[in-house]
Amino acid sequence: MIDLKPIDIDGHTFLSVSVQLPKTNLLVVTNDKGYIMCGALDVALLNEKLKDRKVIAGRAVGVKTIEQLLNAPLESVTFEAEELGIVKGTIGKEALLKMI
Repeated sequence: MIDLKPIDIDGHTFLSVSVQLPKTNLLVVTNDKGYIMCGALDVALLNEKLKDRKVIAGRAVGVKTIEQLLNAPLESVTFEAEELGIVKGTIGKEALLKMI
């Protein structure tokens, strides 16, 4: 099942995407500038092989719901996210607000 929902964070609208897969969930919260995602995100790939795309993204591990993703510290972030002040340990919601 795929669940798409707009969510409000401090007056800003983001889109949450939850995909239920066998034995796991794929979780993403995004806007038009960047996104945070569950452990399925390959930050190294974005930073190395896809560096020219300048993707703004962060990864949280061990999360099973969108709410957990929003409240979890990011385990890794892309180089472009770091340029916005989003660093390892930034809480998901805070990272998204830096993507405004």
